Amino acid sequence: MTGPATDTVLPYPQPSELDLPKGDLWIFGYGSLMWDPGFPHVASSPALIYGYHRELCIYSSRWRGSPQQPGLVLGLDRGGACRGVAFRIAATHVVRSLEALWEREMRRGVYQPRLLRARLPGKAARVLAFVANPMHPGYAGALPTERIAEMIANCCGDRGPNVEYLARTIKHLSGIGVQDPHLLRVMAAVRGLLARP
Repeated sequence: MTGPATDTVLPYPQPSELDLPKGDLWIFGYGSLMWDPGFPHVASSPALIYGYHRELCIYSSRWRGSPQQPGLVLGLDRGGACRGVAFRIAATHVVRSLEALWEREMRRGVYQPRLLRARLPGKAARVLAFVANPMHPGYAGALPTERIAEMIANCCGDRGPNVEYLARTIKHLSGIGVQDPHLLRVMAAVRGLLARP
C-alpha cells in the first residue's frame, strides 16, 4: 500500500518572480533549516513571526520516509505564532543561496515562499519563509498527536529516521530557549510507542 501522492509537483514561483528586498536577505528557519541551513550567512538571530505556527503537516516520502511509508516534516501552517531563527545572507551570496534553497525546499511545490514580517531582538525585519501549501497532496494538515507519533516512530528516509528529525528540532529549539508543547507531546508519544515490546 502506498502513501499519499507526496511526489506530485505543483507550479511554484522562482526567486526572480518574488518581490524580494535588494541587498542582504533574511531567511526564517523553523525546522531543519535551524540546525542545517545549508547556505552561508553573516548573522543569525532568534526571530518571531505572527500568523503562522510550526506544524508537522508535510508528508516526506524521500528524506524522512518512503513512498510506501511516508514520514512527516514541519511546515508553517496558518494561525498563531512561531519562534525560530532568522539567518542573514549577504547580498553577494543571495542568488546562489536561493538556488540551493529552491533545490532543497521547492522541488515539489509543497511549500509557498512568502515574505513575512518578523520580530528580531531590537528590530523588525522582512524574512523569506517557506509556508505549507494546503492545496498540495503532500500537505497532511493537522493530524491527531497519536497518528503523528505512529508515522514518525516507524519510518526512515534518505536522511535518516523521522524521529531523529523531530529530536534534533526539539533540541535546537531548546538551545534557543523555545519549548514547543506540541512537538514535546509528539515526542513523548513516539517514545511510548518505541518502548513497547
